Parts: sequence; structure tokens; C-alpha cells
Amino acid sequence: MADPRPAPVAGPLTTGTGRGAVPDTTAPGTPRPGAAPGAPRPGAAPGTTAPGATGAVRGADASCVAVAARPAPGGDDAARAPSGRLLARAAALTAALTAMGALLGLVRDQLLARTFGAGTGTDAFLVAWTVPEFAATLLIEDGMALVLVPAFAAALARRAGAPAGGHDPVHALVRATLPRAALVMGAAAGLLVLAAPLVVPLLAPGLPERQLAVDCTRLTATCLLSFALAGYCSAALRAHGRYLAPAAIYLAYNTGIITAVVLLDPGTWGVRAAAAGVAAGGALMVLVQAPVLWHRLRAPGVQRHGVPGAPGEPAAPRQPRAALRPVLAVLAPVIVFAVSRQSQVLVERFLAAPLPAGAISHLNYAQKVAQLPMVLSLMLCTVSFPVVARALAAGDTGTARRRAERDLLLAGVIVLVGAATVVAAAPQIVGLLFQRGAFDATDTAATAAVMRVYALGLLGQTLVGALVRCYFSAARPLWYPAVAMLGGIALTAVAGWAWASPWGVRGIAAANALGITLTAALLLLGVRRQSVPLDARRLTAGLARLTAAAAVATAAGRWCAAGPPPLAVPLAFAAVTAAFTATACALRAPVVPSLVRSVHPFRRLAKARS
Repeated sequence: MADPRPAPVAGPLTTGTGRGAVPDTTAPGTPRPGAAPGAPRPGAAPGTTAPGATGAVRGADASCVAVAARPAPGGDDAARAPSGRLLARAAALTAALTAMGALLGLVRDQLLARTFGAGTGTDAFLVAWTVPEFAATLLIEDGMALVLVPAFAAALARRAGAPAGGHDPVHALVRATLPRAALVMGAAAGLLVLAAPLVVPLLAPGLPERQLAVDCTRLTATCLLSFALAGYCSAALRAHGRYLAPAAIYLAYNTGIITAVVLLDPGTWGVRAAAAGVAAGGALMVLVQAPVLWHRLRAPGVQRHGVPGAPGEPAAPRQPRAALRPVLAVLAPVIVFAVSRQSQVLVERFLAAPLPAGAISHLNYAQKVAQLPMVLSLMLCTVSFPVVARALAAGDTGTARRRAERDLLLAGVIVLVGAATVVAAAPQIVGLLFQRGAFDATDTAATAAVMRVYALGLLGQTLVGALVRCYFSAARPLWYPAVAMLGGIALTAVAGWAWASPWGVRGIAAANALGITLTAALLLLGVRRQSVPLDARRLTAGLARLTAAAAVATAAGRWCAAGPPPLAVPLAFAAVTAAFTATACALRAPVVPSLVRSVHPFRRLAKARS
């Protein structure tokens, strides 16, 4: 639930991700006056996990970098790019906050497993948690950011060139959008509270603890408003070049859940304590950002053109609302793709609801752990996404292609090593993380079995997260990724419906792996005709060799995964890494031999001396 994100590099930038994006050929890295150096928020690729565990880098991050790096027209030459060291420190601090949020998400899951186990009560809570999961995709991680970051970027550009005494386009945008967003989402939250008895059967028909799920849904309904405000603040702050507060939101979110579960009596509240914590965490996400945004909007120099509508100030033109329409039209395929991918959670929980108690919980815990390798692998693509976008803006498709291909293969190496470790030592990993309190050995065995099946789709998950950046790096996002994702979801639903009865939760996990693999294959097949013309045949051959190396490494890791979990897990990982490296080199798989040469101690020593 943190969902898995560097300093600007030379090359033209753009101030948006959609049609009408304006190329910027000024010196990259030059900050706007008053903007602090920073780096895009790390996060997880669009995924299927709840907020706070994994995340994804969004197409808006490229816009964030562009706005932070673009100098104001007519700006002071003294406002130059911060040093590489300062940018690196800002990026490292942002990544550290995101990693801390992900770690706290793991602590949260451990606390939930220990306190509530994996029974009907936890299933009811997870069904209610589906609403915040889906809301996070639309309001924090994708939809809101992809719409508002380009809009704030355009407003900041207009502000920089506006004459003194004129209206402030940034304040005009806030006045035009924030009250409406708060009103609409507040009404939606109230409607969900009233309609919860109708929503729960739609999400999970046959759920044993239906009333408990209704109670939890009503408690978590406030997230529709709090997530909307948090996403709004995040988008505005990133457009202003402020990344630390947005990176800290999942720390705040998980802190709220953990505090509520610890302080509220589980004997009285049951899993409602966790639902109350979700509501509290959503409010904390807003509180950690709102003061920073308020200070930014009220800072001296930022308000130099005055607030539209104030005494003596001219009325703001109606440009912001009109500017949002083309942005919404262009970003529609991005939003449809993100929503379609998040629908994997809806399909899984819908199919698992009629199964024996604990089925939804086992799917949830298995998914959280199994996706960790994917999150790590996509961090690499997160860093390179703005680089690919800038190379395309400059017309340098060769650089974009080489960078994208190498990063995709590197991500494949990372996720395949992780997936091999998960398959080899699944029972030991689950036992080490969750087996305590109400989470017993039976739950460990069931979760481990599901986790091994989930791991079969990790390469597909990573390929989807990496390849979609190649499609969305262009000035005009395409509908092809959304259609491919919808095809994968349809296959997941059909296969899950057919396999859930004979194979239970493992059948649902297998359907998930099959559907996401189909989506990855479709994206890989079509990418050579898109903005970044990757060599699909060469990539497929390289990934096939890496997969063969992972199969050998899995066998070696499983043979070494013996003894108590604290010893078995690191032994399995070491065996997997060694076997994967040796086999990949023997098969002449791409990337791995160069990685081995780059970390060789004698080579590094010679390089240091030279």
C-alpha cells in the first residue's frame, strides 16, 4: 500500500502530459523563484494494493519535474539549478519517507494479522477497505494528480509571465476547483454512508458478516473526502516543487490505522477499530499537507499579483476551468487504465466472498507480500520515466528506446529474483511476518499457497508497470494500454469464475496471474509501433532467458529453505541470487553479466584509482 519513485537531466522538458504540452528548451534543473529543489515522489506502480503499502509512479511525475525545473520567463539569472548533491539529498529524503511509509504498512498488516487473524471479521473489513483502495487510485495516485499537476503547471507558467498587479492564476485555479471538489466528494461520502447496505452485497455477494462490512464501510466512507483533499494537496505541492509532504502521507495514513487498532479495544470494537483507523489515517493525510500548501500559497512573493476577487483586485478570468477540459479529455485513457488495473481487487474479492471464511484475508496477505519484489523493480522505472519523456520531447527516440529497454530488463532481473525467493520460501516468509496471535499455522499454510501462485504473475505485473510508461511518455497518451488492461481484467474474471470452485483462492490467484500476463504480452506486442519503439523480439528473448535462470534459482532456493524462518529466508535468498546469477551468465542473458562486472571488487578498485 504505498503502494513503489532523481535529479533532472539534460534535455527538453514539457509542462504537461497531454495534448498541448509545451516543450521547454531552457536549461534543465533551474528552479522557479521560491521553489525548493526536490524530486518526484517515489511510489508504486499502479497496483492492486491498498493505500500505504505499495504505490506507482504516475505520469504526472514527469510534469512535476518539468515544473520544478523550468525557469520563469524573465526570471533572475541568479536563480539557477541547485547542486546535484542538493537534488540527490532531496531525492534520497523523499525516497526514505516513502520507504518508511511502506515499512509502516507492513507493520500495520502484521498488527492486523496478529489482532484479528484471517477470519470472517477480517474478510468483512477488507471488503469495506475496497472503497478506500479504489478511491486512492482515483484521488491520490492517478486521477487527481494526472489532472491537477498539468493544470497547476500551466497556472504557474502564466503567473510567472503575468504583469504586476494582475490576477494570480494559481489562486484562480484553487478557487475554481477546490470548493467544487470538496463539495462533490463530501456529498459522495454521505451517499456512501446511506447506501452501504446496498454497496456491500455488490462488492462481495455471499459474505457471512454482511452487517459488519456495512459498519466498516460507513466508517471508511469519509476517505472519499479526505483522499480527495489529500490528492489535491499532493498535486498542488508537487507542481510547486514541494515533494516531502506528499511523500509523508502514507506514514500519516498507516500511523492512524495502527494507533486506532492499539487504542480501541478489539474486544468491543472488533475490526471496526481498523476501519476507524482508516478514517483517521485519511484525515492525517490532509493535515500533514494542508499547512505546507497554505504557507506556499500565502508566502511572500507568491502572492505578489494579489488574490482574485479581493478588494482592489481584478476578477480572475475563467481560464482555469476551460483549461481543465482538454486536460481531462487527454488524460482519460490514463485514468481508465489505472481504474481498470485497480479493478483486479474488485474481481478477486467478488469471487472470493462465497468461499470459506478467511479466503479474502489469505488473498490480501499473500498479495501484499508477493508484490514487494514488483515494487522494488518498478522503482527503477520510476526514476527513468522523466528521462524517457524528455528524450521523446527532444525527438531523441534512440536514447529513449535504449534507456527503456535496459530499465525493463533490469526490472525483470529484480522481480524474477524476488519471485523465485517468494516461491522457494513462501511458508517461511509468511510465518516470519504474520504467524503470531490470531494468525495461526493454518493461515500461514493457506497464505503461502496463494502467494506462490501470485508470484507467477509478478513478471507480468512489472512489465505492465514498466511498459505503460513508454506509452504514457508521449505528449498524447493512447487508449491502447487501457484496452489491453480491460482485456486482461476480462480474462481474470472469466478464469477466476471457472477456477474458484475447484481450486478456491489459488484458482483466483492463478486467474490474476493469467490476466496480467495477457496484458503484459499485449503491451509488449504493441509498443514497437508507439512513441518508444522497443525491440519486442529482442526483449522477449532476453526475458525468456532470465525466466529460465529464475526457474533454476527457485529450485536451488527451495532446497536451501530449511530450518527456522529467520534463518531459512536469508539462506533461500542467497541461494536464489547465486543460482540466478550463475545460470543467467551461462545462458548469456542480458544485463546480468554487465551487472556482475560492475560490482566486481577489483574492477571497482581499479576504477577508483584511475
